[in-house]
Amino acid sequence: MNQDLAEMALEDDIAGNDEAAPETVPVPRSLVPHLSETAILLDIDGTLLDLMPTPREVWVPPGLTKTLNRLVEKTNGALALVSGRSLNDIDLIFAPDVFSAVGGHGAEMRIEGERESVAAHAPPMDKELKRRLAAIAKLSPGILLEDKGYSLALHYRLAPQAEKAIYEAVSLIRADLPNAPIEVLPGKYVCEIKHSGFTKASGVLELMTREPFKGRRPLFIGDDVTDETVFAIMPDFDGLAFSVGRRAMGVSGHFDSPNDVRQFLTHLLDDERDASLP
Repeated sequence: MNQDLAEMALEDDIAGNDEAAPETVPVPRSLVPHLSETAILLDIDGTLLDLMPTPREVWVPPGLTKTLNRLVEKTNGALALVSGRSLNDIDLIFAPDVFSAVGGHGAEMRIEGERESVAAHAPPMDKELKRRLAAIAKLSPGILLEDKGYSLALHYRLAPQAEKAIYEAVSLIRADLPNAPIEVLPGKYVCEIKHSGFTKASGVLELMTREPFKGRRPLFIGDDVTDETVFAIMPDFDGLAFSVGRRAMGVSGHFDSPNDVRQFLTHLLDDERDASLP
């Protein structure tokens, strides 16, 4: 992708989605099928957890892991976290709890109860390529480099003025290495570079072929550009997709904030309890 394309993608993803997306409505819980028939798929950053200035500052609010574990029980294990973070990073955030997860934008997957069968589908990024990309973080104070193993993320929430320079530098590296199997993902104050051919959607597609997810209707909640690949495949499973913090194409509703998502998940459990009462 040349510089013009990189900048075009950035402008479309950051500025254009809200204008192009139709009006959506807040999420009615009545849309969600019984939890025994549902697979709950949840992005982490900006969806379950509030965004922070740096990725290491995210924290799990009190009560969230209890809610997630109760949903795991009610869905017979069909709850998974779907993230650009590595499985190891996900586990550090939610420790000591461990959940089924698709990590690294689909590069790895784990179904809880089968910990030995962690699937790594993509090789780690080439070391020399990673070194060149990592050097971009030196362009400006405030650019934070996050090495996810299967991808690199350049966070510039603390240096928003560096946005254009970051994408220009990435484009120059791609021009030098046109055959490098990488893809650039613009996000919320982040430029992420990952292996091409693997997305959150490809990870979810594989996850949905395995028990206890197989045959269920998925409910996916996500907030960023990388989640749109999963929004797009939900109709294939008669599933539901919801966005967070912004309107997005192809969703059934939206939440204003991660706090609203957390409340929604808690209310799903309340609805199950009420339905079981005589």
